[in-house]
Amino acid sequence: MDQFAAMQAFMKVVDTGSFSEASRRLGVAVSSVTRQVNALEAMLHTQLLNRSTRSITLTPQGRKYYDKVVQILQDVEAANLSVAEDSEVPRGLLRVSLPVAFGRLYIAPLIRDFLVKYPEMQLDLTLSDALANPVEQELDLVIRFGNLHRSGANWIVRKFASYTRCVCGSPAYFQQHRKPEHPDDLTHHNCLCFSYSAGYEIWRFKREKEVCEVKVKGSLIANNSEVLLKACLDGLGLILMPTWLVGEDIRAGRLCVVLPDFQFHPHTDMDTGVYALYLPNRRHALRVQTFVDFLTQQLRVN
Repeated sequence: MDQFAAMQAFMKVVDTGSFSEASRRLGVAVSSVTRQVNALEAMLHTQLLNRSTRSITLTPQGRKYYDKVVQILQDVEAANLSVAEDSEVPRGLLRVSLPVAFGRLYIAPLIRDFLVKYPEMQLDLTLSDALANPVEQELDLVIRFGNLHRSGANWIVRKFASYTRCVCGSPAYFQQHRKPEHPDDLTHHNCLCFSYSAGYEIWRFKREKEVCEVKVKGSLIANNSEVLLKACLDGLGLILMPTWLVGEDIRAGRLCVVLPDFQFHPHTDMDTGVYALYLPNRRHALRVQTFVDFLTQQLRVN
């Protein structure tokens, strides 16, 4: 038995919750993964997984072993990276997860310049508004904004841009509805909500020492910001969105900002930043540092 390969197979089964998905990720037959995990259990004289037709779960011994295996495999990968990236030239594949709209509007226009500047690198970009799991999805870097207290305490976090948020609506909407003059007025408006995180229906604002918390409601809730933006442009209601997304429409007069004297007041200061997140074993990876440094220099998010 190749114990290292068996440990990789075991970790992948746990991460994906499936022998078949683990085999697909590893590029081997399902029977091979099953044989490796069975051999590992036989060597350890203990059952690591509870198997049923519906689910695969860890036994108490399996949980202890899994935690150790993850650390060992991360240490091995970090050791490999330390040797592979001794060169001052970044090279190799960089796997990145990033939000859909932000990736389309801000990252996509920079891809050509990055790859021309660093021709020995390749990018594998996954666009999703869901917070990715870097271990399960084998990611080098995750780009996200806001609510980072939910993202995992063991991640390395680096801020590379800031932005603000505003409430806005279309001229067509305001032909039918009076503009709100205070956050409390939002209770009388159709507010379109971004359901990315819990508590999305609570909008908080601050003006000097005054702090307002409003529970809004409306006819549309979506987990995609561009869907909400389109509905707002069509005159359906008001949105609370980052200026990097709505700035062009505001400048063109397609959207009007309301409550300009109030600032959006999130739970934490981290909610107004764009962040790069990566696991500790990627801390010194030249590919990660190069990409984050490039974005920091090139991005103008406001």
